[in-house]
Amino acid sequence: MAFPNGKDDLMNFEVTIRPDEGYYLGGTFVFSVQISPIYPHEAPKVKCKTKVYHPNIDLEGNVCLNILREDWKPVLNVNTVIYGLFHLFTEPNHEDPLNQDAAAVLRDNPKLFESYVRRAMAGGYVGQTFFPRCI
Repeated sequence: MAFPNGKDDLMNFEVTIRPDEGYYLGGTFVFSVQISPIYPHEAPKVKCKTKVYHPNIDLEGNVCLNILREDWKPVLNVNTVIYGLFHLFTEPNHEDPLNQDAAAVLRDNPKLFESYVRRAMAGGYVGQTFFPRCI
């Protein structure tokens, strides 16, 4: 965890995810996390700061994770959210997509999806979209 605004702002921090298996093995993905003033009654706001080719993360960094929306409960915590983010990288879900194109490729041609992920993480284009190196 990193606190870009310093120790006086502990409600805004960054989390780095480095998957150790799956399509995104070897990548480094940074997320900003904002804790609401009414936490735990409202889920943290999470954005992916690393541009990534992923069915559940759009090109603006919005994250589609059920526990950040309808499945949030006050008994959940930041560790649960971080675990959920790891899970998105080890088990991307084509059934609840923010990036429709990536979801369709994952569903219809997992091998092609894997090659697109590798190309994006190495720093390259997938279609018309350039992805900075994150590996």
